Amino acid sequence: MKKILLVGEAMMLLTAGGYDSLDKTKSYICSVSGAELNVCVGLTRLGFKCEYMTILGNDPFGKQLLNFFEKEKIGTKYLSIDNGNKTGIQLKARVLDGDPDIHYFRKNSAASKITKEYIDKIDFNEFDLIHITGIPLGISESFRQTIYYLIKKAKENNKYITFDPNLRLQMWDSIDEMKALVNYVSSNANLILPGINEAKLLLNLENIDDIAKKYLEMGIEKIIIKDGAKGSHYYDKEKHLFVPSFKVEHIVDTVGAGDGFAVGIISSILDNLSEEEMLTRANAIGAIQIQHQSDNEGLPTRKILENFILNN
Repeated sequence: MKKILLVGEAMMLLTAGGYDSLDKTKSYICSVSGAELNVCVGLTRLGFKCEYMTILGNDPFGKQLLNFFEKEKIGTKYLSIDNGNKTGIQLKARVLDGDPDIHYFRKNSAASKITKEYIDKIDFNEFDLIHITGIPLGISESFRQTIYYLIKKAKENNKYITFDPNLRLQMWDSIDEMKALVNYVSSNANLILPGINEAKLLLNLENIDDIAKKYLEMGIEKIIIKDGAKGSHYYDKEKHLFVPSFKVEHIVDTVGAGDGFAVGIISSILDNLSEEEMLTRANAIGAIQIQHQSDNEGLPTRKILENFILNN
């Protein structure tokens, strides 16, 4: 069974019980969130084995997350418990259309205290692929250095690295710093997964072909650009491929769609699918996910995924 390593921050997600604004809501629905965690969930449901490196607080939310990891069969070999700092929290509004209002409570969280010494505990021979996102770069300086060190060790061990910029502007004091750091990590990945608006911001370019050309000049082997409801693009030095999205009649929540897309790409790499099959699978998982409220509730099993692609 092929195995993936992910490093990130798992949080307790409190979603408003109704459609009031967050400052007026009277109740919340508890679930879990975190971009890398969402990807773990999606990959394990497709039959892959994931190890998730993070730190949780020794608190009720941390314990709920541990229960969730066990239920979803997510590996916790590299997970640690912090008795002095708390598990991060995310608040999310409910909306009938558009993107919901989101607030994070993750400053000085348990995960923000991770250091590169944790990376020295990893047996890289266990893994076929390493997936990271840009989110840890903005959580804390120690987490940022941990990601740099992870990349260094992964490259020394000839591991395939996929990177989703997954920009969270509210986490950064300086947009210029964000651009520089995210572009640095992008240039060290084998494959990157920016959304079209993320790529425009990161590279100060508007044309998608110019964006792909710039990324290739940075030394990135493969670029996959998410173009929202239109579809997705694949670029390497030899080819450009576009696959349109699946039509979705009713969008429930757009949060988690990019993580579902990443699940499709990573699983396709490990399943040795063609580039067209890869984009089709990624588009399909993204389309399935946006029809569900939770950040990861809708991530499908192989049977559900195959039936969706066959019937849409």
